[in-house]
Formats: sequence, C-alpha cells, structure tokens
Amino acid sequence: MKKIFKSLLVISALAFLSPQAAMAHSEDYATHVADKLGHGIANTATGWAELPKTIIITSQKEGIIYGATAGVLTGLVHVVGRTAFGIMDVATFMIPTDATVKPGYIWEDFGKETSYGK
Repeated sequence: MKKIFKSLLVISALAFLSPQAAMAHSEDYATHVADKLGHGIANTATGWAELPKTIIITSQKEGIIYGATAGVLTGLVHVVGRTAFGIMDVATFMIPTDATVKPGYIWEDFGKETSYGK
C-alpha cells in the first residue's frame, strides 16, 4: 500500500510540475477543466457511435465489402479508443490538457476519420 501511495504522490508531483499545470494559474483554468470534463462525459457516452461512423467512412472510401469487414474491425478499435480516452478525461479532468481524440466530439465533422494524439 505504501508503494502505491508513493507512486501516486510522485505522479501527482510530476503532473503539477508539467507545462499544463502552468495553466492552472491562469484565468482559463475553470474553462479548460469544464471543457475536458464535458469531452470526457460525451466521449464515454457516445463511444459506441464510432462503429457505424467508421463503417460509413470506410465504405465510402474503399467500397462496401471493405467497409463491412475492415470497417467493422477498425470501428471496434475506435469504440474502445474514444470510450477509454473519455474515461481518462473524466478521471483526470482537474489537470487541464489538450483533447487527445480528434474530432473532440463524435458529432463534430462526422465524415472525418477519428485520430488520436496531437
């Protein structure tokens, strides 16, 4: 138990020393925190919508057979990805960071394939 506590203490200290923590002192802190929490809740709740979205996008680009096979598998990966990043955003909403999932919400630019990272 002590090891876990020490590890969490070190991780917390590193998080507060990061460049994102510098935002905590700005006036925008509340806005960034609320935005991250909103993205997290929305992405956790709507992660399932990645499956039909990815099937549609893949079918339009590569054809219906490819969309029905590879599109389904890719869609399942995106379902897990968007939902997992949503859960992480909810769990860490007090640390203001940029959105990891692009587009930020599933309904923003529904025709654009989902990507992760900067």
